[in-house]
Amino acid sequence: MFEFSLDGTAGAARAGTLTLPHGTVQTPCFMPVGTHGAVRGLHPDDVEKAGAQIILGNTYHLHLRPGEDVIAAMGGLHRFASWPKPMLTDSGGFQVFSLSALRKLDESGVEFVSHVDGSKRFISPEKSMEIQWALGADVIMAFDHLLPGQSTLDDARDAMQRTLRWLDRCKQRHAELSADDPARQTLWPIVQGGTHPELRHASLMGILDREPWTGIAVGGLSVGEPKPAMHKVLEDLHPHLPADRPRYLMGVGFPDDLIEGIARGVDLFDCVAATRNGRHGSAWTADGKVNVRGATLRLDEGPLDPDCDCAACTRFSRSYLRHLFVAEEQLGQRLVSIHNIRFLIRTAETARARILDGTFDTWAAEWRLRYFAKGETS
Repeated sequence: MFEFSLDGTAGAARAGTLTLPHGTVQTPCFMPVGTHGAVRGLHPDDVEKAGAQIILGNTYHLHLRPGEDVIAAMGGLHRFASWPKPMLTDSGGFQVFSLSALRKLDESGVEFVSHVDGSKRFISPEKSMEIQWALGADVIMAFDHLLPGQSTLDDARDAMQRTLRWLDRCKQRHAELSADDPARQTLWPIVQGGTHPELRHASLMGILDREPWTGIAVGGLSVGEPKPAMHKVLEDLHPHLPADRPRYLMGVGFPDDLIEGIARGVDLFDCVAATRNGRHGSAWTADGKVNVRGATLRLDEGPLDPDCDCAACTRFSRSYLRHLFVAEEQLGQRLVSIHNIRFLIRTAETARARILDGTFDTWAAEWRLRYFAKGETS
């Protein structure tokens, strides 16, 4: 039920097939984020028609509201959110550690103040497993200690070592929870260590010492470090990661991040930026970003992206999309969010095709030249 096969490679880039209880995922793959059990502003049909094979749920937010007990009583997150395909939930670690002024950390776990109602809450490795088991996603993540990208070597070492100790507790508790139904859900560990290669290597070796795993995540990137530093971490890890397991780069998903990550052996990506940018009128296209609010689009009859097959690009003009944003019509936010998700999914789909036909390196080089031709950044 939890299987991964490599269908082809091109250098470090990989095309694979991941089989999960709720379906099959072809990689490389971008996974839209449904923080509260929904991809912000979109109907599940919008997400499915955009080509999504798997989506994320956020353990921290779903624990606070409506609560894992409610979701379990409603048949689990798949049924609650009306999403029949695979799902992945994070551990809650990223959100908890983002509350630096509102949390207290020790070896047992993290105490924090809820941003919803001000109540004191506590998440331990065991509690994270219990929440995620109740939510019922196909893939769940270990509870990790996350630090900013520019953390000192000593701080990064302490967090990495704690993450490994917490991994032991996650693995034990998840084994207890899943003892009667091991085919329902799988747990993935997270490689930590900041931008320090020796810590990343020690983290991965510690994870491999605790085999078996059906997949491995790389966390703690895209948290303030320069992009070349992130690329270096991926390059250093690639030859040491098991080739027969999927690799998930957590919280990373701008268009160029997909290209650079795939080129360095990453299989799965997620990020909220697609819908966040879409809601603010920033669209991604093969020719870089487009400001949908821009005055230059007022009389533009063309599609947002002539290469795109999404609901926004096949039906509406740039002029109309601009009008929706200027008039503050929510349809504009929805359409550009759909477009951005579809753009990332199409990018991953095309990368897969180019890996399989042996032209990935040439295609990726041409993609970069076109996307950054106007001097755009992510």
